[in-house]
Amino acid sequence: MKVVYLDNNATTKVADEVREAMLPYFSELYGNPSSMHTFGGQVHRKIEVAREEVASLINADPEEIIFTSCGSESDNTAVMSALLSRPDKRHIITTRVEHPAVLNFCKTMARQGYRVTFLPVDKSGRMNIEELRSAITDDTAVVSIMYANNESGVIFPLHDIADIVKSKGVPFHTDAVQAAGKVPLDVKKLPCDMMSVSGHKMHAAKGVAALYIKRGTRFSPYIIGGHQEKGRRAGTENVASIVGFGMACDLAKKHLQTESSTVKELRDRLEDGLFKTCPDPRINGDRVTRLPNTTNISFEYVEGEAILLRLNEFNICASSGSACTSGSLEPSHVLRSMGVPFTAIHGSVRFSLSRYTTKEEIDFVLEKMPPIINELRELSPYGTGSASR
Repeated sequence: MKVVYLDNNATTKVADEVREAMLPYFSELYGNPSSMHTFGGQVHRKIEVAREEVASLINADPEEIIFTSCGSESDNTAVMSALLSRPDKRHIITTRVEHPAVLNFCKTMARQGYRVTFLPVDKSGRMNIEELRSAITDDTAVVSIMYANNESGVIFPLHDIADIVKSKGVPFHTDAVQAAGKVPLDVKKLPCDMMSVSGHKMHAAKGVAALYIKRGTRFSPYIIGGHQEKGRRAGTENVASIVGFGMACDLAKKHLQTESSTVKELRDRLEDGLFKTCPDPRINGDRVTRLPNTTNISFEYVEGEAILLRLNEFNICASSGSACTSGSLEPSHVLRSMGVPFTAIHGSVRFSLSRYTTKEEIDFVLEKMPPIINELRELSPYGTGSASR
């Protein structure tokens, strides 16, 4: 049975073009890019080409890009660098709905004596930027706010946020892991100091990401060792994945229009169909200002895990939230922060599409979902008889 993959916010398939670009670096082009000989030097040049391709996706200069192992490392590096670069400042600002890479890092810093402000969001997942303005003090070391939420897909007003933060003279980092390749990003227009992006969210391999560091930003490396990345991130480069990441960014740039039109139309087709055929659905998050590929839907009086298990019987892949927290029995911290009712919060399912998603796959999901929801509603101790309401 064919797999219907609608969990692209967790990870994406590696594009054929990306895989082909990577293959030579597992065999004939295996030299260490730090070597002085020509055999290694040719590999180093390919890394620099990839750096240019990653930079082009977000309109950065290549020398403003360093490669890392994952989005979590990029996030951790950015926040820690800001703290180390301003040791007299002991205040961090972020939001309650950040990815665990930022949220849990900030909680760790709080246990080490930093004061952390976790800004709330409203029921649509939007933040009040005036609360941000009020939260910034002379002691604020860094503000880290995501570009788009990985669970709800809600896009934050980053330009307004960045303007406020920079007007206060505070370093600003944004986790753009979910936004990169789905919506246009331009660091020349967005006054951020650091931005995190990740390869496996845009059809590159797992194990490679990047951190944009604006020229002139004070920076302290997180991983210390060799001279790689001009001393900003030690460790022998993951050459094959970096080359593939560059190719993926080039492809993503070419397919941005597809994301904003075709993928969005399929996402809306899925939502409209589920609202017509399933009892008591609700969209979690702003229905307008969000990623074109993401929908987070709750089905009241049903367990989300039960929905996913039933979908899995038909080889349909979705999720109940962040892949980094799916092993937890706790309900989504994002949905709890949005005030989603108890009767709905446990019945949430996130569908996240890609440019490889087809109309036939969406229609297959629309065929299988209604009987699953109705059957589970009948079995639910909280929703007796509610399926017929």
